[in-house]
Amino acid sequence: MADPSFDVVSKVDRQEVDNAVNQAAKEVGQRYDFRDVGASIAWSGQESVAITANSEERANAVLDVFREKLVKRQVSLKSIDAGEPRQSGKEFRLAVEVRNGIADDKAKDIAKIVRAEGPKGVQAQIQGDQLRVSGKKRDDLQAVIALLKGKDLDVALQFVNYR
Repeated sequence: MADPSFDVVSKVDRQEVDNAVNQAAKEVGQRYDFRDVGASIAWSGQESVAITANSEERANAVLDVFREKLVKRQVSLKSIDAGEPRQSGKEFRLAVEVRNGIADDKAKDIAKIVRAEGPKGVQAQIQGDQLRVSGKKRDDLQAVIALLKGKDLDVALQFVNYR
């Protein structure tokens, strides 16, 4: 029988993010403080959301509304990467990237944490944009999950395929 294992992934439910974008767009269209400022939020590609407004403060306010909608839909704020508002003509544009998967440098950091602070006999292997953690005992794997949940990483982690 194979050793027990689980996968560490960072996935975002695209439908929940889409719902949050739609709710934020609806609120921006209805709120009085966003009238006549050209404020809008919409998808601009597969993994990117574009926010526009006529001032930097209004663009940041739309971003706050978007973050509030994400939190209500249980989408981690660690999974979005918002830049700074940049002026483009008379309007300010803000690009928000929706991160899916674990970047190579973050995966290496997580593997290093598992090796250094985890129980003996637990291995972490990087497999594309996820990490497979395996060991002899299930208790050791649960200790690794608790360890990673306790760390403040810049990635929203989920633990799947526990067997």
